Amino acid sequence: MQAIIGIFVVLGLAWALSEHRREVRWLPILVILGIQLVIAATLIRVPFITQHLNHLNVVVNAISSATSEGTSFVFDYLGGGQLPFELKSESPPYIFATQLLPQILVFAVLVAILWYWRVLPMLIKGVAWILQRTVRIGGAVSVAAAASFFVGMVESPMMIRGYLKSITRSEFFVVITCGMSTVAGSMMVLYVLVLGDVVDSSLGHIVSASILNIFGSILIASVMVPDDRITTAGEVEDVYKYNSFFDALTRGATDGTKVVINIIAMLIVFISLVALINQVLGLISIGGEPLTLQRITAIVFQPFTWCMGIPWSDANSAGNLMATKLVINELVAYEQLGRTGGELTTRSNLILTYAICGFTNVGSVGILIGGISSLAPERRKDLLSLAPRTLISGTLVAMLTGSIVGVVSIVG
Repeated sequence: MQAIIGIFVVLGLAWALSEHRREVRWLPILVILGIQLVIAATLIRVPFITQHLNHLNVVVNAISSATSEGTSFVFDYLGGGQLPFELKSESPPYIFATQLLPQILVFAVLVAILWYWRVLPMLIKGVAWILQRTVRIGGAVSVAAAASFFVGMVESPMMIRGYLKSITRSEFFVVITCGMSTVAGSMMVLYVLVLGDVVDSSLGHIVSASILNIFGSILIASVMVPDDRITTAGEVEDVYKYNSFFDALTRGATDGTKVVINIIAMLIVFISLVALINQVLGLISIGGEPLTLQRITAIVFQPFTWCMGIPWSDANSAGNLMATKLVINELVAYEQLGRTGGELTTRSNLILTYAICGFTNVGSVGILIGGISSLAPERRKDLLSLAPRTLISGTLVAMLTGSIVGVVSIVG
């Protein structure tokens, strides 16, 4: 009942924050919710599907093993090579910048190659076709929503940049909510590595979470900014125009480098800023412990994590992780879950793996505004009013997905 309550709480909050409550059409919303429940039950509870999702971790292991060859050559023992000294601890040091982040470089190259071979554009068209016929959204929006599963929050709107100035305000909100609620394919491998053994087939679950979040984004955005009109046109634009295989390889590596540098900068800046804020808040003590930004937001999230189906004994830790995702980013939250997941129940770890998935955080809003402003300057007014609201819509999408997983993980 907790998780069922969570679904109604999320829908109620989205409706309460809606721009036009009377215009919300509940039948399509319930249809999308039903689709999410069926997809979640299929991906989590059907043995044939779960066994094949387990095989996805082989991809992660292959990429990790191949990348370590390159990092150990460049960084020697800092990149995973043989240590020139004797360790006092049982396990060798695992350096985030030189051993984990380079995985993104290799995966970014693979994505570029798959784009050059037209595999990813065909997949995006296929997913967009399914979305148009299941949830009845316009062609332009369906392309951007489908693309958000594979690329980042700015790249997915680029697929329909010719339509950004003409789609409705509601469709525009769907597009940017999808971008904030999903994760780029190049990042998934990194999440799996920092999660460790918290859940079985972590890559399969992260892939499943992104799929559910696409439908959840359409649902929540349609409630918060309702509109019956749809933009029927929509084609996949060739965002990445590679001239040859080697062009895809080299530019993929360059693009991956930009992502890695951006991640390093964002982590340093936001973790430092949060630490600075915590030093100021720490002057206030509540219950014998210093006040922190995470502690404040964790208190807010605690009852909502309980509503997702997480036992109250785990709700405080779960609230902390959800707060970390919102205040800093999902990568740090996944890393913390990987370290502390052993203290939580198996079901709590599963729900949180889904609930943490997504780019929704304060820093992402800045990236979103900066990126889309250059793509569609005509929509800057809508962007400035709707982009901050994606912090709410993206969080509600994550809570809805967590609640759905909370329902299907216990039923049966």
